[in-house]
Amino acid sequence: MNRLKTKIRDIPDFPKEGIIFKDITPLVKDPAALKLAIHQLIQPFLGSNINVIAGMEARGFIFGSLVAWEMGLPFVPLRKPGKLPYDVQSVSYDLEYGSATLEAHIDAFNVGDKVLLIDDLLATGGTAKASCELVEKLGATVEALAFVVELDFLNGREQLTNYRVHSLLHF
Repeated sequence: MNRLKTKIRDIPDFPKEGIIFKDITPLVKDPAALKLAIHQLIQPFLGSNINVIAGMEARGFIFGSLVAWEMGLPFVPLRKPGKLPYDVQSVSYDLEYGSATLEAHIDAFNVGDKVLLIDDLLATGGTAKASCELVEKLGATVEALAFVVELDFLNGREQLTNYRVHSLLHF
């Protein structure tokens, strides 16, 4: 995991002063590191009953679609409002400084689907919790969540106590 950790770049004062942004672009730029990250993300779930992968906008699309491809499973994008062309279901949630909404097509999941949710980073857990609510609102079950990076000091995992959470790197 140290090899992957060296591919996460700190950007001070982004998106606002006092924040140290964990930039994953060096990781996705390195094919060998990206392949290792995907391999490590899926390891705990090989042979499980998961039958759909969902990714949270936007960097969850990168990792989620690669996980889905590697596991031979369908991929469902959870999008910001106004980005999906068909009928949608939505969930709104609060952020540290505002609110946000996620949407998915109403036919994105089948009742009883077992879903693995993927994103690049777990911070406060708001987006991840809302993603779980959206998947469940559409009749599927969240089996687990997987993240490349978890910011332990923000305690986002506490929002997800009803779910299995797997993170590759901890800061």
